[in-house]
Amino acid sequence: MGTKEKQANAPSSSKAKSSDGKDKKKKWVKNKNNKEKKNNEVLFDQESSLEKRLSEVANFKLITVPLLSERLGISGSLARKVIQELMSKNAITAVSEDSTPKIYTRNSTA
Repeated sequence: MGTKEKQANAPSSSKAKSSDGKDKKKKWVKNKNNKEKKNNEVLFDQESSLEKRLSEVANFKLITVPLLSERLGISGSLARKVIQELMSKNAITAVSEDSTPKIYTRNSTA
């Protein structure tokens, strides 16, 4: 009778040892940020660079600040300046100017 009790208790005792939490603690996964940080331009080098970008942007169907920043590799403040410049030249029109993401499109006459 004694041997059967020991055999029956043997598996449960090993579970008890592993479940007390002192054997292995969970290791938290470190954040692996493999994305490279974009190095966007913050200044236009030459006036020709600005004019080239203005003519390029005037042909886009959809114009937003994040879209210009992504496609042209410029900062958000430069993208806003490009949009202001194009608006003053009447090269683009505002689709939705009062909402948070300001949306513009090319002029049909331009």
